Amino acid sequence: MPSPSGVRQVTEFQDPGYTIVGNHLTQHRSLSGLAIGLAAHIQSLPEGAPADIRTLAKRFPEGRGRIAAALRELEAYGYLERVRQRTDDGRMITVTLSYNNPSATRARRARESAEQAKRRTAAEPPRPSPAPAPAPVRQPPPPSPAAQPSSAPQPQPQSPPPPEPRTRAHHTPASALLANLRRDDPRLLLSVRDIQRLTPPVAAWLERGVSPEAVRSALTTGLPPTLRHPAALLAHRLTDLLPPPLPPTPPAAPARVHPSPLQTCDGCDRAFRAPTPGRCRDCRHPATERGAA
Repeated sequence: MPSPSGVRQVTEFQDPGYTIVGNHLTQHRSLSGLAIGLAAHIQSLPEGAPADIRTLAKRFPEGRGRIAAALRELEAYGYLERVRQRTDDGRMITVTLSYNNPSATRARRARESAEQAKRRTAAEPPRPSPAPAPAPVRQPPPPSPAAQPSSAPQPQPQSPPPPEPRTRAHHTPASALLANLRRDDPRLLLSVRDIQRLTPPVAAWLERGVSPEAVRSALTTGLPPTLRHPAALLAHRLTDLLPPPLPPTPPAAPARVHPSPLQTCDGCDRAFRAPTPGRCRDCRHPATERGAA
């Protein structure tokens, strides 16, 4: 059985030589203490270090079952991702991806995808438009002798209506989010004028489907050691990291039968398909497998 490959770090706002663990992880309301501790430990590992269940069970006193459950918690909230990949020699290995800030990574990838799509559109040569057919020349009919010039003013073409203003439904939660940033970092104490100036950009994030927790994480994660102009830094991040609008929801596809998801065995760390996590067939029936061999 091929052994899992080492962990690969996907970091945001991380200086080399340090492990910065965000409050979105250490103060997570849904993760267990074991899951938070394992996430911090895995983020501190060097690139390529083993991070499978067997190695973590040797490092920590918790058993394989509890460690496997904690890793599934981290996968559910986006801090870990275990994928199967084929090597150059044809072997299948398990690759563990560790994300120190999942929401920032999703926002960055969405922004990069939008920029790539914009560059591809700009690189495409313009399609030549067909030449319009010449219109037939029509001579105006001669004026009728009875026709008299009208003194009524000719109607002027109407100008298009001005665009509708942006909805203010998200302004109140946006201003509350900005006022509460000082609870995450005392240096983010903003004045009333700064909050009024930054409220529309935050409302734009909320209107594009970004949760308040994700907006707060994007604004407070990876702050520099010296912060002289917090309002200017927040304005820069709100403009530079603005995610694209969500695409329209496609129509629901007809129901299809999908195979069971891939699970990681709690005993041997092998990938197998099953509706729920647990152990693979070889670990559940070792004697039957040896007798059949």
